[in-house]
This record gives sequence, structure tokens and C-alpha cells, in this order.
Amino acid sequence: MATCLPFGTIPFKPHSPRPAKITCSSTTAQSQLAKQHLLSLISDQDRGLKTQNNPLKLTSIVSAIDDLAALGKDSITTGGSLSATWRLLWTTEKEQLFIIQNASLFGTLTGDVLQVIDVEQRVLNNVITFPPDGVFFVRSDIAVASKQRVNFNDVGLC
Repeated sequence: MATCLPFGTIPFKPHSPRPAKITCSSTTAQSQLAKQHLLSLISDQDRGLKTQNNPLKLTSIVSAIDDLAALGKDSITTGGSLSATWRLLWTTEKEQLFIIQNASLFGTLTGDVLQVIDVEQRVLNNVITFPPDGVFFVRSDIAVASKQRVNFNDVGLC
């Protein structure tokens, strides 16, 4: 049974020949709600810096990630749609958090933290920008391990 929540209003048309048909995929609606919940949880966590010292928040975020993963358990996430430039919103990865937190020691601030993935070329690049023109770059080779898992090996730092 699907539960659809109204995200807007549907205008009433008294002279329509038949009523409007509203359809909803329960999995899609649940996934969107779970995604919004996760985004809400991480929105004030400064990419994960604040989460390091807040075990309750970490538990809530990990639980939300697990909930979203369960909803997508049958989907393929390692196909061509994975190939893109992804902006880091939150992580527990200690090396990235160290660089984000300590950029000021090098007289700069951290800009975007990106992951550029090309499944076909089997390449993953982690990029941390330091405006106006600095960058920390780690190149990795990737291999699709399953329909939802990509393994990687660091090739080099730039």
C-alpha cells in the first residue's frame, strides 16, 4: 500500500470530464522522504566536522543512511548514472575532514570537495579545492565489484 504525501495542491476543475488520476510509486515516495530526512540531518554538520564529537547525531545519520540503503537494496548503483561530479555533503573519512578542518593552517579556506567518477574509464578523482586557485587531487582506479559496490585503489596525489 502506498502512502503519498501532498507536495502541492491540485486545482479543482469542476468542468473536467473525469477526475484527475493521481499515481504514486511507494518506493519512490519513500526514497524521496528518506533522502530529505538524511539531507536534513546532515545540513548543519559542516561536512561531518561537527558529527565527529556528537555520537548521537552520528547514530541518527548512519541510521538514515541504512534506511535509504534498504529502500534501494534491489537497485543498480554502479552503472553509467554513477559517472558524474559529486559534491561532498557529509563524510566520516578522517583524512578529508582533517584537510577541511585545517585548511586555515595553510592560509586558505576549503572550497568544494568533489568526487569525479567515470565508471566506463574506471577512474575516480577526489578533489578538494582551495579558492581562489588551489587544489588537492587524489586519483584512483576503480573496479565494479557488484551492482552496488565499487572498489578503488589510490594511484597518486597531485
